[in-house]
Amino acid sequence: MYLGIDVGGTKTIVAALDDSGVIRERQKYPTPKDYQEFLKQLSASIETFSIKDFIAAGIGIPVTNFSRQNEIAHSFSNLPWKDVAVKADLEKLANCPVAVENDAKLAGLSESMLRDPTMHLLYLTVSTGIGFSLIVNRKIDPNVGDSGGRLMVFEHRGTLVPWESFASGKAIVETFGKQAKDIHDKDTWDQIARNICQGLIELIAITEPDVVVIGGSVGVYLDRFIDPLNKHLKELETPLLKIPPIEAAVRAEDAVVYGCYDYAKEVFGITQ
Repeated sequence: MYLGIDVGGTKTIVAALDDSGVIRERQKYPTPKDYQEFLKQLSASIETFSIKDFIAAGIGIPVTNFSRQNEIAHSFSNLPWKDVAVKADLEKLANCPVAVENDAKLAGLSESMLRDPTMHLLYLTVSTGIGFSLIVNRKIDPNVGDSGGRLMVFEHRGTLVPWESFASGKAIVETFGKQAKDIHDKDTWDQIARNICQGLIELIAITEPDVVVIGGSVGVYLDRFIDPLNKHLKELETPLLKIPPIEAAVRAEDAVVYGCYDYAKEVFGITQ
């Protein structure tokens, strides 16, 4: 069995997956703002699983400053944790080797496993915040995505602000007073699509992907804004900047958890 842990700014999903990568047990709960409380909650969740003997674990965290050499996560998007030794803490807790990576990168890895292995895949998660990753030949590009939408700055309503501040799920609630699941009118979705387009077109220009996959709690509703999003992107297309196909994440809410499984097997060289 494998352990997959998706730590989001709003919720945490913990899952036990079998050797074939099928989720057998699953827990979901609000992510504690206190790191020590998070560890206690995680330990309690793992204790509820019928099988506790794990080969390896993967954890996806919304980290924006991660020292991969010493496995210290210095800062996070939408979480107040600072300078935490996630790998060491979880290895004690889960009693197995743990692979740690940015959550958007793991979600992208998961989605790449469901598509042509030669694809350059740009993954965009629009949730509490905005994250993204580039997957090339089913390998995470470590140089793309840690900062997410917090450090991409654009002019919005006359002021330079982070992309995440006006295009994320949190921004949607602040602007429209509704969560994405409760929005149905076309004009609102057109505005949301325009805001997402502003940063997405820059990412497409930089990474030149074969496909863009959109996930996260807002991405789940891509069918509601795919048409205006494509419209706004196509308006910016040039002979040198081609807009690739835009697709919805296949695994939606559990993409990070599956990516945890895929990444743990890759890091620890597990082939079965």
